Amino acid sequence: MKRISISDITLKKLSEDRAVSLLFREKSAIANCADRIGADSIELPAVKNLREDSIIYKTIAKNVSNAILAIPVGFSANDVAAAYECIKDAKSPRLQIELPVSTIQMEYTYHIKQQKMLEKIGELVAAAKALCADVEFSALDATRADEDFLIAAVREAEAKGASAVTVCDDAGNSTPAQIADLVAKVKNAVSIPVYVCLSDRINMAVASAFSAIGAGADGLKCAMIGKDTLLTGEISDAVSACGAQIDAEIKLNRTNIHASIDDMVSSINHEAYETESAVSEKTKILLDSDSTLGQVADAAAILGYELSDSDVGNVYKALKAVCDKKGAVGAKEFEALIASSAMQAPSTYHFESYTTTSSNLSSAMTQITLKCDGEIICGVSVGDGPIDSAFRAIEQCIGHHYELDDYQVQSVTEGKEALGSALVKLRVDGKLFSGNGTSTDIVAASIRAYINALNKIVFEEA
Repeated sequence: MKRISISDITLKKLSEDRAVSLLFREKSAIANCADRIGADSIELPAVKNLREDSIIYKTIAKNVSNAILAIPVGFSANDVAAAYECIKDAKSPRLQIELPVSTIQMEYTYHIKQQKMLEKIGELVAAAKALCADVEFSALDATRADEDFLIAAVREAEAKGASAVTVCDDAGNSTPAQIADLVAKVKNAVSIPVYVCLSDRINMAVASAFSAIGAGADGLKCAMIGKDTLLTGEISDAVSACGAQIDAEIKLNRTNIHASIDDMVSSINHEAYETESAVSEKTKILLDSDSTLGQVADAAAILGYELSDSDVGNVYKALKAVCDKKGAVGAKEFEALIASSAMQAPSTYHFESYTTTSSNLSSAMTQITLKCDGEIICGVSVGDGPIDSAFRAIEQCIGHHYELDDYQVQSVTEGKEALGSALVKLRVDGKLFSGNGTSTDIVAASIRAYINALNKIVFEEA
């Protein structure tokens, strides 16, 4: 009977799903639980704050006694070295190269074509292999990739020393038969183990997992809790009941798996899944007219902003004006003040116009026109709704992708002609830049907010 490897991705999923970061003790509890129930490997989120994450990951590395400890390596040789430093003391360390192989994700996320991505895959796998014997290549968005390129990518990874490859269904709309067909083709292309990372967006993750195993998959990636993912408890129960039919087994400890996961879940702060007011309570941000400059600076730091002394002064003045009218502000209102008051940068990029088409039958498409140094630049992109396509079109205009950390919309006035306010937060090298925009047209407000944040980034970099 074939034994299927189980990789636990709970920490990765929760870092994506939650509004508030996990605490140190929560991350340790999740890793320890996965190790205790018998996961073959435990996957850490990518390093975001090197100083903080390295301390946490090094501690987890020392405490994980049985499972392989895996970590994504980023997009450069320096990122590979930094990631390895975090887990090099683990009993069984593994470096993961996670790169998209679909055309839309390659061009949207990294702005590169297939040949350049193939070279980058080989470069990163080789750099990781020089540091760590166990290297995994994860083909992100594989179900939407050109199959010939996907095969070329996994072969390149194997040639440069990868010890395993993973096929990822990030889109979450593939049927079990389609997953099986893709796994079979990848298995025929390489001689190393093939893992599968499945989505449960259409409630078919367990069925797709069985189809993947039937097609030759050597491992599955699942999470103990999380949204739209193959759940550990569900696949454990399914294999226990029907594993003999596909001649497969997993080594998870079924006698205490559900109790262990329940205990772990109870130790996690669930305010992060609740409303804005719960998040504000968690971060303890409530400022009024009696707040000091120091308290304003501390509150901004809690939200992730590094403000200069002059920016703190500007935000403090704006806070005073608002509090004279309404008494106090919480985290959401305070972020809007930062967006509208801190670092008012010159308008490098000026918003000229936009055109968008959207329906429930097709993807939205948006054209953006900007002006930069007197030159008109245009971008056109499709996306999941007019806002997503607009942001992608802006990135086409500027030729760069920035991490969208947060996006919020709220009405400022009442009625069907209400004025809408949009808040956009972009993260660059761990630092947050926020922009605010208002308009009766919420798409225009969102575009103005993005451009406002973008201009701050350009000003800071200059």
